[in-house]
Amino acid sequence: MKNMKRGKWLTLIFSIITLVYISPIFIVLMNSFKANTNVKTDTFAWPSGDMFVGWANYLKGFTFGNYPFLKSVLFSFVITILSTILILFCTSMAAWYIARVDSKICRVIYYLFVFSMIVPFQMVMFTLSKTADTLNLNTPWTIPIVYLGFGAGLAVFMFTGFVKGLPLEIEEAAAIDGCGPLRTFFVVIIPMLRPTLISVGILEIMWIWNDYLLPYLILDRTEYMTIPIHIQYLQGSYGSVDLGAIMALIILSIVPVILFYLTCQKYIIKGVAAGAVKG
Repeated sequence: MKNMKRGKWLTLIFSIITLVYISPIFIVLMNSFKANTNVKTDTFAWPSGDMFVGWANYLKGFTFGNYPFLKSVLFSFVITILSTILILFCTSMAAWYIARVDSKICRVIYYLFVFSMIVPFQMVMFTLSKTADTLNLNTPWTIPIVYLGFGAGLAVFMFTGFVKGLPLEIEEAAAIDGCGPLRTFFVVIIPMLRPTLISVGILEIMWIWNDYLLPYLILDRTEYMTIPIHIQYLQGSYGSVDLGAIMALIILSIVPVILFYLTCQKYIIKGVAAGAVKG
């Protein structure tokens, strides 16, 4: 009986916490259907009567300004997909090498990867911006190299923990059958890394898709805008801001990530548990 009561209380507490975390998204959704003036004056009111403007804010967000919103969506997709593929490919190979060689140099490299996770972005953002301009990394097709540097720490940490738990005998059997290192990695290791590949991929996608500061500092904003940058520039003459249209575009930008996360959340739990516990 005590365990049942405790479980009910915990369910109630966590339900309240969930509602608190969801409430900002719900407020943004409500305001996306209000007129601009009502967003400022009646922020927490239900959109009804004269406040309700239907889908007008969504249409205005798509057509506002000289930079098409769909173009920003395209650049966000390109940057997110290319960066995630590059991170998964490079860090999984690095983690496999670190875990299997296990020399002093590899351990130092591993700790450097882990240390990179605690370095604040503000410490390197000015020198990073200058370096990116010098090396011509300021386009959607080259910025994934920059994302590789910032996303490698977490990815290597998770991959290394998972690889240490894989049986070495499978790789030895592959070597006896004539597999070289590359063939062993792609044919033997990659299929076994699938849970961690999926979980790391999901975490990286959610981070890169919503990232504002790195593209803002590096990309040429006259030619390339991601969704967060596009929303930030959604303002009219004399600095006037259409909050209704901004709320509408915020909802459109988070819907793909929410659907993607809800679809793949079970893989995050499996991958994090596998990478953190093993080894």
